[in-house]
Amino acid sequence: MEKRPGISGLTGAFKESVSKLPDGSKLVFAGSAAVCSPFAELLAYAVKDRNFELVFLPRANISEARTMHWSEGVGFSVTGEMGDPSNPGALVLLGGLAMPKFGCPLAQVQETVKGLCTKDTMVVGVCFMGIFEREGWTKAIPFDSLINATMEATLNHRQGP
Repeated sequence: MEKRPGISGLTGAFKESVSKLPDGSKLVFAGSAAVCSPFAELLAYAVKDRNFELVFLPRANISEARTMHWSEGVGFSVTGEMGDPSNPGALVLLGGLAMPKFGCPLAQVQETVKGLCTKDTMVVGVCFMGIFEREGWTKAIPFDSLINATMEATLNHRQGP
């Protein structure tokens, strides 16, 4: 285990986790709608030079697969265009799936893993604040690598004029 600080630590760890995939492989991100899509877009940016085919599965629902595309001056975006999640080089499970308020049942995610993954598919977990561990997913999902980040926020209010 190696600690890496900041956003560059998160994106660097992700880049390393998929480094053995051939350029042009398919990465399928599965996450909560709205909550996880910005993180999928950030992680996609970390590997933009690899020409990966990128797909996002809202709520790990295979039938709702959406493509992700690069827009110059904007970055990666999940689109409204339907995508093909079959035969991924890696399935990236995002931690929002395990969050009680935003996620979906573990059994549904296990079915997605079973439906998409072959023996050669990498399963990568990316979460915050240990949500996969806390919810018991690390015992139920065969993660090849797991990236757990922590987050801390500070709010300062302006005092006076």
